[in-house]
Amino acid sequence: MFFEPSAELKQFLETVRKFVEKECYPVEMEIEEKGEIPENIYKGLCQLGLFGVTTPTEYGGLGLSILDYCLILMELSKTNAAVRAQITTNNGIGCKGILFDGTEEQKKKYLPSLASGEKMASFALTEPGAGSDAAAISTTAVKNGNDWVINGTKYFITNAPRASVFTVLALTDKEKRARGGITAFIVEKGTPGLTIGKIFKAMGNVGSKPAEVIFENCRVPEGNIIGGPKMVGQGFRTAMKCLNEGRLTLSASMIGFAERALKLARDYAKIRVQFGKPIAENQAIQWMLADSATDIYASKCMLIDAASCFDAGQKVDALCSMTKVFASEMLCRVTDRSLQIHGGTGYIKEAPIEHLYRDARMFRIVEGTSEIQRMIIARDVLKD
Repeated sequence: MFFEPSAELKQFLETVRKFVEKECYPVEMEIEEKGEIPENIYKGLCQLGLFGVTTPTEYGGLGLSILDYCLILMELSKTNAAVRAQITTNNGIGCKGILFDGTEEQKKKYLPSLASGEKMASFALTEPGAGSDAAAISTTAVKNGNDWVINGTKYFITNAPRASVFTVLALTDKEKRARGGITAFIVEKGTPGLTIGKIFKAMGNVGSKPAEVIFENCRVPEGNIIGGPKMVGQGFRTAMKCLNEGRLTLSASMIGFAERALKLARDYAKIRVQFGKPIAENQAIQWMLADSATDIYASKCMLIDAASCFDAGQKVDALCSMTKVFASEMLCRVTDRSLQIHGGTGYIKEAPIEHLYRDARMFRIVEGTSEIQRMIIARDVLKD
């Protein structure tokens, strides 16, 4: 299908591109070494309005479509993976539960400050015993008067140390579980009983600081159930609403990373001389570049089609899974080829392709592993 961004969006994409090149590229190694996002990068993301790209304008956001957001992420993701991770929870799973199912009062209270970047959101679902099997959570919430008391530990929670607002999934009926026994709560930073535990040292994406979030007799008012008391037991459904969108936006990030990796490989191949000529003149190198460009093009076509269908309100479960599994495995192929083209130079820490290679591996796991995506696709294929 033919797609042409609007003139306004093209201008915005160019602004994001310049921000990445001028502000983000120079601090990539600093992020890798310190595991921190420099404050000027965070402020720049705020000034561009990137924390509220998909939040409706009535709540302080830009109100753009998912396809528009995907194109923005392609540009923002051409640098250290932790940069795009700063905005994704505020545009995605960290706040979409509030947008989809929250009360009007909850939307007005939380969405404007999340859209501006004044506050950061985080999504607390994963646990030591609940990853791909999200319904297996053991964190509980027990009714006590007009409050709910939450106990349990969440694992690998992106942006947790910096978050001010947590969407927390807890078990409220052990018998029903995903079929009416899981409830989504809004828990604010500073609530007694909520603490940030271990910050994990990850293989890549180091600046996003995945961490434990611990709840010990954490008392939350009934008004903090997403959607209010009538939504007790409906949290799993709320969480699942966010998945297709997340798989599309994650795929966009993967395409951006792959485009950066291809450019690094191309540029290096032109200047690296061996046996008296640039290695770009060797057919083996040309084929790696050609295969990478083809992979990226295929992923981009899939994403544009799936995101367009999503924005049109069509059922896209299988399309989103196809896009995610293909893009995540494409990215690993492209970064591997790029590092191979760089040879020994690409293996040292100072080379941008080194951290891109490590960052890439994460994407075959998060937002549903490649194996889970194939299960979803197969289920759709096997329908009559």
